[in-house]
Amino acid sequence: MPLTHLAMLSVHTSPLARLGGEKTGGMNVYIKELAQELGTRGIQVDIYTRRSDPELPDIDHSLGNNVSVIHVPAGPPQVIGPDAVYPYLGSFTSWIKSTSQHRYQLIYSHYWLSGLVAEQLSSTWRIPYVQMFHTLGHMKNRIIPGYMPPREPDLRIASESQIIKSADRIIAATPAEHSQLLWLYRADRRKIAIIPPGVNAARFYPIPMEAAKEKLDIPLNTKLLLFVGRIEPLKAVDNILHALKVVQQTTPNLLEQTIFTVIGGDPTNTDDAELQRLQALTQQLGLTQSVRFIGAKNQEQLHLYYAAALAVIMPSDYESFGMVALEAMASGAPVIASQVGGLAFLVSDGESGFLIPVREPEFLAQRLCHLLSAPDEFSYMRIAAAERAKNYTWSAITDQLLAVFDGIISGQSNLDTAVTRPYPP
Repeated sequence: MPLTHLAMLSVHTSPLARLGGEKTGGMNVYIKELAQELGTRGIQVDIYTRRSDPELPDIDHSLGNNVSVIHVPAGPPQVIGPDAVYPYLGSFTSWIKSTSQHRYQLIYSHYWLSGLVAEQLSSTWRIPYVQMFHTLGHMKNRIIPGYMPPREPDLRIASESQIIKSADRIIAATPAEHSQLLWLYRADRRKIAIIPPGVNAARFYPIPMEAAKEKLDIPLNTKLLLFVGRIEPLKAVDNILHALKVVQQTTPNLLEQTIFTVIGGDPTNTDDAELQRLQALTQQLGLTQSVRFIGAKNQEQLHLYYAAALAVIMPSDYESFGMVALEAMASGAPVIASQVGGLAFLVSDGESGFLIPVREPEFLAQRLCHLLSAPDEFSYMRIAAAERAKNYTWSAITDQLLAVFDGIISGQSNLDTAVTRPYPP
């Protein structure tokens, strides 16, 4: 029996939320794009998420045919952090049980908070659930130094372990995450399917760099370097700033027409400690003429910035997948990325971009100097990046997910055979 009705859970963040906020990013895009692709195939998708604004409608249909975003009253109707959501999981679950006209064949839950809800609903409704974590608490704690709060709480680690045991299937975004689930959580390898996120090829596609700059009113002789993402310590934007300082000290002429633009967060928000720290660091390093903080942008604007960029830089300490890298590559932008998590699989070193060690600004500075001194020599990377991204269309990714979902609900998928899938080349 093929899938016709799916419940998706995203307790702590909505697919409708503005991207670039403190806790909005690749997971929001994933849920939105997948739901829309499923909807176009005639599958009814109901996305349950916590109400974070009293003005939101009870049910939002803006994502298109067959897709509903249902705002669940659980806790204060305002944006709160994931840890603060945990006490309201009981009321979130109870509300769904009491109001939902259950017709679902499967639950697909995202992040550990949603997995705890899915476990309860799965038991009540007697249907299977599939879990995708997007990030793993154990991995974040291994990356974050002990002196740098906040570390992920023991509650999260224990909950993830519980979900791994109870879920019918687990979707890992990369072979690296697959290994982490086995190594750190002792997951049953037969439960895990490796299926990466996708990219919207109708939104992110190559256009000439000059055309993109003209639309953004960026001078054509500007060499644009770009960071896109949440403003948080693990994204290591400070590593880029220190690398630019090395360039300034060694070959200052390379920065004369170079602008490093940071897209994400809100530069006017004085409560954003990390953004304030980065802005202060920019001044301390004497880079104010070369760095711009312009806040979050919608995906239509992002496409232009990606296409206008000489390179998109992602020096993250930890990145479970790296959807920004995939969007950038689909737009024809090479990516300079840390050799961690999904970035190590997405970026082909020397072909579609460069892979760099974590927290080594001198190494990053070397790559930037090569790129800035002879940008035309690296034009082949723009073609290679776009070609590589073609392996990740949402249509192809959805086909892989549906093969797993349909196998579960039909009872034909058994645990005697691993359900891992080949990763795109």
